[in-house]
Parts: sequence; structure tokens; C-alpha cells
Amino acid sequence: MIDPEDRSRALAAVDVSRETLERLDRYADLLLRWQTVKNLIGPKTIPTLWTRHIADSLQLVRLEPEARRWTDFGSGAGFPGLVVACALAGRDGAQVHLVESNGRKAAFLREAARVLDVPAIVHDRRVEDVVPDLVDIELVTARALAPLVDLLEMSALLLKSGARALFLKGQDVEVELTEASKSWTLDVTVTGSVTDPGGRIVRIASAAPRH
Repeated sequence: MIDPEDRSRALAAVDVSRETLERLDRYADLLLRWQTVKNLIGPKTIPTLWTRHIADSLQLVRLEPEARRWTDFGSGAGFPGLVVACALAGRDGAQVHLVESNGRKAAFLREAARVLDVPAIVHDRRVEDVVPDLVDIELVTARALAPLVDLLEMSALLLKSGARALFLKGQDVEVELTEASKSWTLDVTVTGSVTDPGGRIVRIASAAPRH
């Protein structure tokens, strides 16, 4: 059961339109229905679904308000990609590619995108198989998927083509940045999360391999 106060706390942290909020409410309801049989998210995070998952994802849109074409690696139950698609629904040219190789989770993402009528395309393949087919991507996102150095390898082709990246990380991000800087030259900014005191958002404006 979701903590009724959690939704209020989340909406105090991120500003959304009435239309977006209606979609997010429907999304939360759908997720909880599927959760009973598919176990899409950690059961212990359900009470704080709005702050821990939904608002955590929404803050990325605030960082890149003009971006329209996104791709999300390892979308899982839709964080942050499907939440981003909810926020972008109705905007001209909006499109969010959700990459999720787990068939069970990909099935949920497809159903959610259909029910919510959001501009999301689901790819139930591995990231490395999908990336070569993506064009005109502006933003690459990922949350709790892999170390930063691996995320850079996954998104290298898109970053080379001019995309930027927003990766949600924890408080140990400096260790990951140090490791990544051994093999990458990065134009990077780290900001704090508005929903998690220990959370960090790594924004990569450009990245080039050192070798």
C-alpha cells in the first residue's frame, strides 16, 4: 500500500501539469495491479512509490525541459523512461525509447504505454542491439543499471552523435567518475537529487574515449 502522504511529498518536490498528474495516477494504479503477479519493483519500495520512483524520474525532465527524443536503458517498470514519456505526452516530436530485455517487464511497459497513450516505444532487446538503430536521440538515461564506465560504453555511439546523458546514481558517484575518467574525457556535471539526499544525477554533455 502506498503511503498517502508520499504522493503529496513527491508533488511538492516536482511540478507537473494536471494532465501529467492524471497519467501518473493511472500509471501508479496499473503498476500496483501488475505488481501482485509480476513483482516489477521491490515490495519494500511500494509505500514510497511516488517519491522513490516517480518523482525521482520526473526531476530529469526539469533538467532537460526542451529535449524531445529520449532513450532509457534498462527501463524495468518504467523508471525513469515511462515517467518521462508521461511528462512529454502531447508535445510535438516527443518520443521515448524504452530498452528492456526482460520480457516480463517489457510486456508491462507495452501495456502501460498503450493504456496511458504516451509517446513510448518498447524494445525488448539488449542495449547493444538497439543502439545502432536509434537516430536523432537527444537524451540517454539509466537508473540503477550499471557502473558509469559501462553506461558510457553502452551509450558511446549516441554520445558521439551529439546526445547528452542523465544517469541517476548514488552517493558513491565520485568513485565511478574517477574510474570512468581513466578511459574517457568527460564534460560532466553532478547535481543532487531533489528526492533522495544521497542521490546524485550525472549529466554528461559530451564524452570521448581516451584511446
